[in-house]
Amino acid sequence: MKPVLAALGITNALGNNKAAVLANLLAGVAPGMQAQPGWLPQQHTWLGSVTGELPAVTEPLAAFDCRNSRLLLAALQQIDTDIAAAITQYGRDRIGVVIGSSTSGIAEGERALAAKLHDGHWPSHYDYRQQEVGSPAEFVARYLGLDGIALTISTACSSSAKALGSARQLLALGVCDAVICGGADSLCRLTVNGFSALESVSPTRCEPFASGRNGINIGEGAALFLMTRDGDGIRLAGIGESADAHHISAPQPDGIGAEAAMRAALHDAGITAADINYINLHGTATPLNDAMESAAVARVFGCHTPCSSTKPLTGHTLGAAGATEVALCWLLLSAMNDSRLLPPQVNSQPMDPALPPIAILRAAQCLPHTPITRMLSNSFAFGGSNAAVILEATA
Repeated sequence: MKPVLAALGITNALGNNKAAVLANLLAGVAPGMQAQPGWLPQQHTWLGSVTGELPAVTEPLAAFDCRNSRLLLAALQQIDTDIAAAITQYGRDRIGVVIGSSTSGIAEGERALAAKLHDGHWPSHYDYRQQEVGSPAEFVARYLGLDGIALTISTACSSSAKALGSARQLLALGVCDAVICGGADSLCRLTVNGFSALESVSPTRCEPFASGRNGINIGEGAALFLMTRDGDGIRLAGIGESADAHHISAPQPDGIGAEAAMRAALHDAGITAADINYINLHGTATPLNDAMESAAVARVFGCHTPCSSTKPLTGHTLGAAGATEVALCWLLLSAMNDSRLLPPQVNSQPMDPALPPIAILRAAQCLPHTPITRMLSNSFAFGGSNAAVILEATA
């Protein structure tokens, strides 16, 4: 089954709606990517922030009020008309919610704990549900008054890519007729300082696959799809998952797990590597991840399939990264991209000649005019929890 991703809501460092995100993606400009003080001791760090005011979470859902919920709400409100139509067509008990997240509202927990240590008691506005990892899906379901399945998936950086796979399963099993799926993660000190402790944070804008690359920039954002079994539009053509379990944080050096996920996605879609027109690379800009991924991509696709990492424009949005980067592919495949342009790699340094050769875009390039256009998006997580997602659009 190839379900339809019928609608998209998105917000990240590129912009706060589909039009802004696509325009800035193709221009290589990210208003929310900035060096910020106060996150790491005595230094600035580059972060991908959502700019502008987010919608408020009001009663009776105040217990879920956190930045993560507000990011979800910002994406959700962009597709509220489509969701309302689905509710009318299928009923509230036939619409599921599957959200990927890794941090939920930990930032609110951090501030609440600091207040307790200072004042001796928890702030009156703090509720543990703000940071509970299962809260994102529950919040969305309660906000919409849905009675169907609602679950949150947390597999670190592949969380929301895997959420799309779980949503497809719910449709295939006949449990749901439509699923709101995607992911959200918000900036918090735990992740920024945690990745810094791993010596994985770049002091400058990240440089995926470049010589001298030295780490990631962390970002935040949300991307939500309305997935339906039938209809016209961009389809989820295939998904592949793998779990190599090589190491709790380091990727398997030879990229066997990543390769397995990509090959599984191609098999699931019933296509070959030659049928993919663009790859959105996981491309974190850490030495080990980029070496592993380029080796895996070279084995599966050779050196001719156009590819790039968009993390210099969004930051690594962690649990939201999978859905965010699938959403960027969705925008590139959509009629909104009337120029049919692909995003070149935004780097200031040259590509690393020691890496296996893959076709990283260094300048603007157009998609071919083919009856079906397909894109693949990679998401690789701690513990070797990998996912590759293929989208396709018919001319």
